[in-house]
Amino acid sequence: MPKLAANLSMLFTEVDFMDRFQAASAAGFDAVEYLFPYAFSAQDIRAQLQKHCLVQALFNAPPGDWAAGERGIACIPGREEEFRAGIATALEYAKILGNTRLHVMAGLMPDNIDQALATETYVSNLRYAAQQVKEAGLTILVEPINDIDMPGYFVNYQEDGAALIDEIDEPNVRLQFDFYHCQMMQGNVLSTFRKLRAYVDHVQIAGVPNRHEPDVGELNYRYLLAELDKDGYAGFVGCEYKPLAGTVDGLHWINKLT
Repeated sequence: MPKLAANLSMLFTEVDFMDRFQAASAAGFDAVEYLFPYAFSAQDIRAQLQKHCLVQALFNAPPGDWAAGERGIACIPGREEEFRAGIATALEYAKILGNTRLHVMAGLMPDNIDQALATETYVSNLRYAAQQVKEAGLTILVEPINDIDMPGYFVNYQEDGAALIDEIDEPNVRLQFDFYHCQMMQGNVLSTFRKLRAYVDHVQIAGVPNRHEPDVGELNYRYLLAELDKDGYAGFVGCEYKPLAGTVDGLHWINKLT
């Protein structure tokens, strides 16, 4: 049985963010993840984690101006100082919250910027981030995101994510393998996962194509997650989907895994 983490940016949105920890625990989750913690005190979040006996699986580094449509700045030349400040902030939160994984969003491909320059900027930034968090025991995660949901995102294919990891060449940079994004972009999710297994440090799931509960759509997660168990994957599986109706009413899919 996989270790499921509730993504609190998408699940339990019926209540305020700080109340979602209790809701996740009451629903049977032992771990949580979410996009960003920075609107809240790290100490207050830690108190919720401790009160409800939850593990913090991961969160994202600051993405630039999210409200204005930015989806990370790692590939954007000229934003290096802002990127470095964001990594410092994320590291301070991680030290308090106890997670060992930090997802760094690549960003949207800048207009009028050569692909080679964007790649050079991204690789340099991720290498810096990895070196900064290494002593604290953190792993930096690269996540390919499909260009249907996020047009213009810098890295879309799982193999491209692995190639970037090779170029960054830091031992604490790994792959965040999202089955939803993989299926939306290229299919062959299990064979792709197995091909890149050595890179993978975190998994996320959602139904395809509408990103609802994992038992809704074209992927058989009962089979897929059982195969991950057979393959020896022992990391977290983040439940990053949009409930069709209420979060709790939709959790019946978990019972189908066994």
